[in-house]
Amino acid sequence: MEWIKAVFSPTGTTEAVAAAVAEGAGGTVRTVDLSMAVAPQSVGEDCVLLAAVPVFGGRVPAVALERLATLKGNGEPAVAVVVYGNRAYEDALLELKDALEGAGFRVVAAGAFVAEHSIIRSIAAGRPDEADRKAARDFGAAVAAKLALPLEEQSAVTVPGNPEYKPRGGASPHPVANEACVKCGLCAVRCPVGAIPKEAPGTTGDACINCMRCVALCPQKARSQPEAVLAAVKAKLEVVAAVPRQPETFL
Repeated sequence: MEWIKAVFSPTGTTEAVAAAVAEGAGGTVRTVDLSMAVAPQSVGEDCVLLAAVPVFGGRVPAVALERLATLKGNGEPAVAVVVYGNRAYEDALLELKDALEGAGFRVVAAGAFVAEHSIIRSIAAGRPDEADRKAARDFGAAVAAKLALPLEEQSAVTVPGNPEYKPRGGASPHPVANEACVKCGLCAVRCPVGAIPKEAPGTTGDACINCMRCVALCPQKARSQPEAVLAAVKAKLEVVAAVPRQPETFL
């Protein structure tokens, strides 16, 4: 059985979780990178779609949903995975499940995993750690075992969330470059939404979704959120994300 691993992972942590799930499931794996434009395609028989996305403010990033919608199913099984920064995943898992079902897939399993917060890296630092990866591998193995059952024995999956979804957050300050920027342009090339002009990579446009990819990959460590923003977010998260959360899976 082939697993199609469709992943939106700006800073690499969602990819780490998805890779562990796929490893546990076994079989061959083909990756679809949702951080880039995706050509419309149908998922064929004997394939399982593993959709993995980060949580932004309790929701799935809109651009990830748009690109995921280019993958169409006809009753093929799918697995929904969200990865969040130890605060809460709120409506994101339900939103992802609904999107997959709307695209013609049959969601057979779902999971929410914790990763290092993309803005405040001290929150859930180092996660997913080995315990998280093991939980993801075990989840993948459990999904494979479920799929080996006759179709009539594969129970429906219910996940938490408000079906009306919480409102998306408004505009917020974007990462900026400091004097260490050498204008190499890597951030502009790799930005998932094209928010950084190639001719002026030290700037950031309003299309920015604060995915923090540019901050994570800058060779000069020249990009960051404004200090005032970091301080405010850290003060809030140190209260609401203080207790380490553990993976939750639904089969």
